[in-house]
Amino acid sequence: MSEPNGVVIIDKAAGLSSAKVVSRVKELLQAKKAGHAGTLDPFATGVLVCCLNRATRLARFLLRGFKKYEAVLHLGMTTDTQDATGKVTSEASYQAVSDQQIRSVFQQFEGAIEQKPPLYSALKHQGVPLYKLARHGNPVQKPARPVFIETLEIQGIALPEISFKVACSAGTYVRTLCADIGERLGCGGHLKRLRRTYSSGFSIDEALTLEMLAERADTAGARIIPLGKALRGMPVHIADDTLGHKIHRGVVLNSQDVDLLQADDSHGRLQVLNPAGKLLAVIEADRPGNRWKYCCVFN
Repeated sequence: MSEPNGVVIIDKAAGLSSAKVVSRVKELLQAKKAGHAGTLDPFATGVLVCCLNRATRLARFLLRGFKKYEAVLHLGMTTDTQDATGKVTSEASYQAVSDQQIRSVFQQFEGAIEQKPPLYSALKHQGVPLYKLARHGNPVQKPARPVFIETLEIQGIALPEISFKVACSAGTYVRTLCADIGERLGCGGHLKRLRRTYSSGFSIDEALTLEMLAERADTAGARIIPLGKALRGMPVHIADDTLGHKIHRGVVLNSQDVDLLQADDSHGRLQVLNPAGKLLAVIEADRPGNRWKYCCVFN
């Protein structure tokens, strides 16, 4: 197999870190470079977007995509990590909590909310991951930040467990969502199970387990999503030969080369493909300057 450049979607198993999965994918596909677009905690399963070689330059764009999860909230018990892997910090009765109360509280968390990142997370404080500080007895609480819960749908209630689905913005912590819901219900709670079913335009239906990837390593190239099809949420501009040559030479592009109105609304970005569908560049609108900035170029 030739050098793989693109994205492969892995269905991560429980008990593996995201870094371990990426290392195994790199080994199986003989990639020189590999990375992922959005960490999954070791106990969680589901969609892990792995970027190979040149596609590692796209990870920062994929990180910002919407995510979907299936999860189980366990009421009546809080933990220091807000999930089932942590130490129990409190217990309370959930017997008085009604289905109606649960549904009412869930509705309160839909839309734009403020969320404090968990003490045990990969976010950094002065260059050190928060989980390392917490493990050494020096927890740091980052200030609350805005996240968006697009949908929050209860699938079943069998107390103390509540199964639900959530679609949310990047940066949302489902375990913090569970802890906050439990707190508002008055009995506490933690995340018991988590499965990511969608991330940055990729669904669980497209995913391979590591075992499947190992079995099909010789033909895995067919399952690698090329660079030109990896940025599913970003608008596309098809370049003619003139524009392609300008990009190749690094010429500054203006609105006459590419209409600034084509950029997406959220980050002002646009992916430029050649007629064959190969990714030439990701560019970002500089509207005050009436020009485009290069985010990355693929010659």
